[in-house]
Amino acid sequence: MTMFHHALAVLAVIVVVFAIAKKCKLSTELSLLLGSVGAIIAHLLVPMGVDPRSPLPFTEIIRHFVEGTFTYFDVCLTFLTATFFMTLYKEAGGVNYMVRLIVSKFYKHRIVCMLLLMVLMLIPGAVTGSGATTVLTVGGLVGAVLAAMGMKEDRRVALIFLLAAMSAASPPINLWAMMAAAGANMPYVGFTYPLAILSIAGALFATFYLTRGLKNDRPVEEVLQTLPEPPEGWNMLRALVPFIVMIVLIVGARIFPKIWPVIGLPMIFIFSAIAVLICSPKKVKIFQVACTVVVNLKELVGIMMVVGILNQIMTLTGARGLLSLAVVVLPIWLLFAALWLILPVSEGVLQYAVAPLFGVPLIMLFNMLGYNPVIALATWSVMWPVGDCLPPTAVVGRAAVLELDYKGDYYKGFVKNALIPMLFVLAICTIAMIFNKPFGNFLGV
Repeated sequence: MTMFHHALAVLAVIVVVFAIAKKCKLSTELSLLLGSVGAIIAHLLVPMGVDPRSPLPFTEIIRHFVEGTFTYFDVCLTFLTATFFMTLYKEAGGVNYMVRLIVSKFYKHRIVCMLLLMVLMLIPGAVTGSGATTVLTVGGLVGAVLAAMGMKEDRRVALIFLLAAMSAASPPINLWAMMAAAGANMPYVGFTYPLAILSIAGALFATFYLTRGLKNDRPVEEVLQTLPEPPEGWNMLRALVPFIVMIVLIVGARIFPKIWPVIGLPMIFIFSAIAVLICSPKKVKIFQVACTVVVNLKELVGIMMVVGILNQIMTLTGARGLLSLAVVVLPIWLLFAALWLILPVSEGVLQYAVAPLFGVPLIMLFNMLGYNPVIALATWSVMWPVGDCLPPTAVVGRAAVLELDYKGDYYKGFVKNALIPMLFVLAICTIAMIFNKPFGNFLGV
């Protein structure tokens, strides 16, 4: 048996084991882990070539599993600390204060009010890289404001989902781009502008398309009564200081690279969390917040660990090379025509696992064909989160439905209303992908 057939057999085992595990209603993380175990067993049992091979030692197998577990260790740390910062800010009452301030000052100016609420929705996901975190931190409050304005339930849930998806795609933290770039040994540099332009364009279209015809007929006092009161003592300075600290620490290293100390993103978010504790007029239970964050994120951190294992095993067995080969030989016009559909659907099945599995070979292909890999990966990284409302996972979609206590039909109500903004996002990303070089030259990337 040739190496090609060996890798094909291993890849087939991964697909079959994953499908059986999902049929048995196991989680995506466990399904991928079982697929990795099945792959290593197939690698040991299926012959490869005519030369005899010594069996892989058990300690070597364990080494690959352990190394794979730590592949995205830095990404997990960034995600955990960023979510801790945002959750701490919410528990201190900062989110409540900001929402009430926006409504009280700009309720009568619908466009300005919608823009500010959109920006507020984009911040948590941009900081943490998770659309679910956006829904859980500010989605409920923004949803309450929209409900008080008379927005229909289907549109309301659709807008919260779409803004959460675009917040996850926004810079500086885009987990899909970070994971794919890490898998391709590509620095996570130059993504800020393309990610920002595409995600903000999608958020703007979703906001004004779904709020069309909305009228602010109710008195602002009635709307404010539907929102929780923040603790006494909050003001604009207290609310902005934690984000000023975060921005200064991030931007400072870029402006003064020679004199600025090297501070990783996890430590930046810890310093920002400390700023929240200093500014908060309310005493926050830090340990309780930390435990809540770990419990809420265990599935996402788990899937990152398992994806690292799967990538390591696929590299060892040759299955990853085969997958890369299958992508590389495809005509570029076919990818342009199909990626807008393939990427969201694959996200619905594999979640963040799609970034290294499909993103890495696509990066290699586009780079080989002379396209700008940064722009290409940025477009894919905005298309992927659109699929977070699709089965079987539908993580962000389900979070929006639960947080807003949605009672309508999931597909005929919520997804149907979100469809046109989703297609708009996929369309502008596809256009940016096709006109890759001019877009990159315009942004100076």
